[in-house]
Amino acid sequence: MKHPVRHLWLACVGSAGVALAVAAAPGSIQVEAQAPTYTAARTPDGRPDLNGIWQAVNTANWDLQDHPARKGEVLALGAAFSVPGGAGVVEGNEIPYRPEALAKKKENAATWLKNDPEIKCYLPGVPRANYMPYPFQIIQGPASSDILMAYEFADATRVIHMNTKETSPVDTWMGWSIGRWDGETLVVEVTDFNGETWFDRAGNYHSDALHVTERYTPVSPDRLHYEVTIEDPKVFTRPWKIQMPLYRRTEPNARLTEYKCVEFVEQLIYGEHYKKP
Repeated sequence: MKHPVRHLWLACVGSAGVALAVAAAPGSIQVEAQAPTYTAARTPDGRPDLNGIWQAVNTANWDLQDHPARKGEVLALGAAFSVPGGAGVVEGNEIPYRPEALAKKKENAATWLKNDPEIKCYLPGVPRANYMPYPFQIIQGPASSDILMAYEFADATRVIHMNTKETSPVDTWMGWSIGRWDGETLVVEVTDFNGETWFDRAGNYHSDALHVTERYTPVSPDRLHYEVTIEDPKVFTRPWKIQMPLYRRTEPNARLTEYKCVEFVEQLIYGEHYKKP
């Protein structure tokens, strides 16, 4: 005797309101998940509200790609500054370097403790500023106004110029950011870099031809999906992507603290020029 096909609908009510449709038939079970698109809270002018303090929770600042744990460069620090292992954030886990650029990347990795711009408290650049182990704040005004991003590391800031074709007067560490809304997503095109920043402590780098396209999409009240497309024809053979979640800092007293690290590295950078007594 054949068993009739039975359809069982299970509604699982959670923060995302996910519904599961389960179809049961003799010898097989099929499960289909459907999650409605999240609609973010709105600013008074109707735009998705991204205001808040955000932070990445991963090891991308150590290395964008998959990497095992390993000892640190300063043995006297023991485990205090060893490198934690982590899953990569690069799509396909491959960064498509040109052969000569890959040689430079390997040289950077070998001299990281001496040459990484982070070591010297230089501005971190984009996208690295968003996944360093420090929080950053998005300050969003009316639809017609620009968006400010303030970073704890080195007191870095950047302005996202909304709906304009204005160009940068000069190349800079943080680049020139032009933003627009694509539905729920804030899209930011960043150009005009000075070519001096790195992507991570593993020596991944770029030139002054870097073009970054960022997409900030709210997927829950306290989480943004951050996707970045990286283009640099001087260094890479094709565009490539990274993506990760950014989490809202929800502590009642969450704020950016002052971290002006320049004074901590003056001896490192200029020590040889100091006059001896």
